[in-house]
Amino acid sequence: MNDGADLRELTALVAIVSHRSFRKAADGLGLSPSTLSHMMRALERDMGVRLLNRTTRSVAPTEAGERLVSRLEPLLRDIDAALAEVDNFRNLPAGTLRINTSEIAARLLLKSTLPVFLRRFPQVSLDLVTEGRLVDIVAEGFDAGIRLGEAMPQDMVAVRFGGETRFIAVASPAYLATRQVPRVPDDLKDHSCIRFRLPSGKPYRWEFEKHGQEISIDVPGMLTLDHMELMAEAAVDGLGIAYISDRSAQSCIERGTLVTVLDDWCPPIPGLFLYYPGHRLVPPALRAFIDVLKETG
Repeated sequence: MNDGADLRELTALVAIVSHRSFRKAADGLGLSPSTLSHMMRALERDMGVRLLNRTTRSVAPTEAGERLVSRLEPLLRDIDAALAEVDNFRNLPAGTLRINTSEIAARLLLKSTLPVFLRRFPQVSLDLVTEGRLVDIVAEGFDAGIRLGEAMPQDMVAVRFGGETRFIAVASPAYLATRQVPRVPDDLKDHSCIRFRLPSGKPYRWEFEKHGQEISIDVPGMLTLDHMELMAEAAVDGLGIAYISDRSAQSCIERGTLVTVLDDWCPPIPGLFLYYPGHRLVPPALRAFIDVLKETG
């Protein structure tokens, strides 16, 4: 663009030529006629060419002004269309929504929230990434994350869903038939336990609580896994006691292939939260997802 012209002045020039009137153009632009007249004098001075012929009763473009306006009009329409398109992204859910989550949470969303959301907002592309490690959602380009409340970063806006959950100790009836059922967490030291490896590589210490008494145990066991569904399968196969989420064990418990032990040492915990940074403008797609999550979760 010529150094002597800015978009505001060029838009005003087009309006004046279109209306053939300073007053009507000023009304449309929300400016006073004197302000508009001053802008045109400044534009002509900076460009070094006369653009308008003025009389006390009329205004008309010079040849230079008419040629300039004829080139500007389609460009300004393109700019308006581009701004309107961006405005749609601000007001209507569209584009890509990236959410980092655990596999258990993703399975829960697939049964409830996601079918409703995708049907209701077809212009949104949902990128759901499941992984065990807890990531920095801002640094890695995610709009939101989903984790258990105890694992969620503290400096985030949080939306709870899915109700309470529990981590429970389970084993197959066949495994327990040949061993003494544990009554307190310390009894696990005499059992074969299916251990869980954290994303950091460290073994997870099983955590129990009863009447305010908290116990954390590094359980013994020959088998270590990093996936709760596999831990449930291993427990069903009689390989030992597993400590997993109630959602991972639910179907096996209903079929009778797993039973719970130490039930009174496994209290409920708050469960799952969707979280996102509070210092950012919430994208329309994320706002829409949260609304559906509250409705279905």
